[in-house]
Amino acid sequence: MAQPSRARVYADCNTHRPREYYDYELHVVEWGNQDDYQIVRKLGRGKYSEVFEGINITNNEKVVIKILKPVKKKKIKREIKILQNLRGGPNVITLLDIVKDPVSRTPALIFENVNNIDFK
Repeated sequence: MAQPSRARVYADCNTHRPREYYDYELHVVEWGNQDDYQIVRKLGRGKYSEVFEGINITNNEKVVIKILKPVKKKKIKREIKILQNLRGGPNVITLLDIVKDPVSRTPALIFENVNNIDFK
């Protein structure tokens, strides 16, 4: 009979944290203002989202806007909670804001813009 898999590192990391740290279903999302951002151009797309270069019109800062396709709220909350928990860590992109279109209710994640080379 197959043995269940067990993480070799950090297997018990959440046992040392409060429930609010890991329980993303209880997380209350603080929505920002969508009108603060403007799309400039499309960068790419994936199974769960489309990604655009954008600008924060309040401070002219370049940002990346990840517009999520229709998925369960649970998946969105999970991604948001993980990004917030890992904020400031090495090689982790910074989540700046979370917005929602007032008409379609489509959520979007606003990230810092990182200069990179497209290897495709």
